[in-house]
Amino acid sequence: MVDRPHRAEALAAYALAAPAFLLMWAMLLGPAVAVGLLSLTDWSFGEPSISFVGLANYEELWTDRVFWISLRNTLVYVGLAVPLTVGLGLVAAITIESGTHGRAFYRAAYFLPVASTLLAMALVWEFMFHPTVGFVNQALRLVGLPTDDWLQNPDTALYVLIVIGVWQNLGLAMVLFMAGLKSIPPDLYEALALDGADGMWERFRRVTWPMLGPALVFVVAITAIRSFQVFDTVAVLTEGGPNKSTEVLLYTMVRQGFTFLRSSYGAAITIVFLGFTLLVTLAQTKLLDRRAHYG
Repeated sequence: MVDRPHRAEALAAYALAAPAFLLMWAMLLGPAVAVGLLSLTDWSFGEPSISFVGLANYEELWTDRVFWISLRNTLVYVGLAVPLTVGLGLVAAITIESGTHGRAFYRAAYFLPVASTLLAMALVWEFMFHPTVGFVNQALRLVGLPTDDWLQNPDTALYVLIVIGVWQNLGLAMVLFMAGLKSIPPDLYEALALDGADGMWERFRRVTWPMLGPALVFVVAITAIRSFQVFDTVAVLTEGGPNKSTEVLLYTMVRQGFTFLRSSYGAAITIVFLGFTLLVTLAQTKLLDRRAHYG
C-alpha cells in the first residue's frame, strides 16, 4: 500500500498539473478530437442535421485530384523551404556573431520580416515580381537575362512562394542559432587551438556544428511547422493558381471548409494535414536528435 505522505504528494502533483492539462485539452486536444469526429460525418455548415458516414470523406480524398496536387505542392514547399531557411539562417548567425561592428543592426534587419505582417509585405513582393515594372525583371533585363511573369507561370509560381517563405523565416532561424552559438563554451575553441587546428573550417566542423545539435533540432522543427502552415502568401498572391500550381493543403482546407461550406470534408483534410505535419516533424526531430550533443 502507498503510505499517506506519498499519496498526498501524488494528489498535490495531480492538482498542480490539472489546470495545465485542462487548458491543453480545451485549446489543443479537445478541438483535434472534435475535428476528427466531424470528419466522420456529412455535416455542412448551416445544415440542421448531421449523419455519421464513417470514412466516406477520406475515400473521397483518395480520389480527389486537387487534394493530391495540394499535398504534392505542400511537400515540395516544405522540402525546399526548410533546408534553405536552416542553412541560410546558420550562415547569417555565424557571420553576424563573428563580426565586430553593426551586430545590433543586422540582427534587427534580419528579424524584421518575422515581426512584420506578411499580408502587407506580400503586396511588396507582388510588386517586385511584376512582369513589367517589377524589380526582379528590371534587374534581369539590365544583365541581359530573360524575364518572366513569375507569379502567373505554373512552373515558377511555387518557387517564388518558397523564396518569400525563406525570407520570412530566415530571421527566426538566425536568432535561434545565435542563442545556440552563445551557449558554446569558449574553452572548446581554446583547446582546439592548442591542438593546432584553429582554422575557420576546423572550428566549425569540430566544435560549432556538433555543439549546435540541440539548436538545430529545434530550428528544423519550428521551421517545418511554419512551412506546413503556409497560407497567407498563397491566398494573397496566387489563390492557388495558376492551374493549381500553388495549391497547398492549408489553402485547400480553408476553401473546402469556409468557402464551399463543406465542413466535414474540410475536417478530413485537416486531420490529414495534422498527421503529415506531426509525422514529418517527428521524423526530422528523431533523425537530428540522434546526432545532437546535449550538456
